[in-house]
Parts: sequence; structure tokens; C-alpha cells
Amino acid sequence: MNNQVQPQNYTVKQYVKMDTVKERFEEVLGKRASQFTSSLVSLVNSNQDLKQASAASVVNSAFVAASLNLPVNSSLGYMYIVPYGKNAQPQIGYKGYIQLAQRSGKYKRINAIPVYEDEYGGWNPLTEELVYTPQYKNRGNEQPVGYYGSFELLNGFKKNVYWTWQQVDDHRKQFSQAGGKGNDKPKGIWAKHYDSMALKTVLKDLLTKWGPMTVDVQTASLADDGEYEHLEDESRRDVTPEDNSTTQAILDSYAKQQEQTKEVSDSDRSEAKPANKADQ
Repeated sequence: MNNQVQPQNYTVKQYVKMDTVKERFEEVLGKRASQFTSSLVSLVNSNQDLKQASAASVVNSAFVAASLNLPVNSSLGYMYIVPYGKNAQPQIGYKGYIQLAQRSGKYKRINAIPVYEDEYGGWNPLTEELVYTPQYKNRGNEQPVGYYGSFELLNGFKKNVYWTWQQVDDHRKQFSQAGGKGNDKPKGIWAKHYDSMALKTVLKDLLTKWGPMTVDVQTASLADDGEYEHLEDESRRDVTPEDNSTTQAILDSYAKQQEQTKEVSDSDRSEAKPANKADQ
């Protein structure tokens, strides 16, 4: 009788100790790989819902976070690994989107805040001006009336948006599987971190519609939406030994775009390089 544990029955802790998996994380994280995978194991051990999800899907979700260089510690708010029954999916937090935007080197300023009733004086969608008077006090469980996001690029372009609380919640009910799609009451990550997820919704819409679409932001947006089906199915090599990883399709696309960006950069440098005497 063969008592060997099959890959599909591995725990997350067993997966991250496998040489092939360790090598994949080390490729993108270097010396920080061990610390990252230890954080992942701790996250799973502290979350009963994640324990019920496929370990392979959890590890692949974590690899998306690793490829974007975002921590998986949910208390930090950069990246969440959200279980949908037996399948886990990466979800970028609003701090994650801010981090990716900052890395692009194109932003002079970027911010997103909740706005409360005693602070709100009106919003003009034509001029994108918010009449806002900050009130510095402990809000407790007070519900904001809306959420404001804005950025300014180094080239001078500015964009401001304001969503009412109802607009955000309607968006959650229509699109967010993680937040209780179709339900009046938020669920899952939205129930635990409503304001953070609301700010993320506003920032994601702001950055993907009006900001520079960098490779990192595009990859984060695809992972966030679970929009894998339009990516090529060929060469979907999983981080784990299982096959047909939809997450890996995103990573393959990400790596391909990075390589294309590198090729363009190398080409630009080559064209700019002065000819030596042997070439003249």
C-alpha cells in the first residue's frame, strides 16, 4: 500500500518546504523568501477559513503577493488571501495599490480617505472639488458618508473622485464575491475591514481609469478581479505540483510583460550608445 501523501493533500507548511516551491519564491524574493513563507504559514494557522481552502490555491495566491513584493500579513492591509470555499484568491488592499503606484515613480501625490457627515460640505463632479472640513476625533463605529481619492502626477495631471457610501456598497453588492455579492449585509473581508475595502475600491477605480497603467498595477487589477480567462492557457506552470493554476496564468503574463519592458529598455540604451571607433 502506498501511504505517500499526494500533493493535493499537502498543507501549506508542507508545500513551502518543497524544493521546487522554495526555489520559485527565492527567484522573486531572494533572501527574504524564508521570512515571507513563514509569514504565510502563520497567516493560515491563524485563519480557520484559509485552513479549509486548497493549500495549492493559498500558495499560488501568496506567490502573486510575492511577485508584487507585497506582504501577506492581513493586518498590514497591503494584500489579503481570501478563501472562496476550497479555493483561495489574492485580493489587493488599498495600501497595496498606493505602494504599487509609488513604485512607478510617476506620482507626486496620492491619497484616499473616508469622509464623515460633519466633514462633508458638498462635491462638484464637474470641477472635482470637495468641500471638506476635517474633524479630528475618534469615530468608533461611525459610518462615513463617502470616500475621497485623489492623485497628482509629476507631469502635472490631477484627478479627484468621490464615491458616496451607497455607491461603494452598491458596487460591493454587484461585483464583490469576497464582500457578499448580492447580499445587503457585507461578508468576509468586507465585514472585517469595510472602510479599507471601500478605499481600495475607490483607489483601484481611480488608478486603473486615470493613472498610468504600469505592469504592476495591471497585474494587481487582474488578480484582484479574478479575470484569468482571457489570458493564454499555454504554459500555465503552477508554483505547486498541481496543474491548471489560473493564478500562474497571471504570473506568466506578468513575467512576459516585464521581459518586454526590459527588451524595450535595452533597445533604447543600445540606440543611445555612441558608436566606437571600430564601428566608424
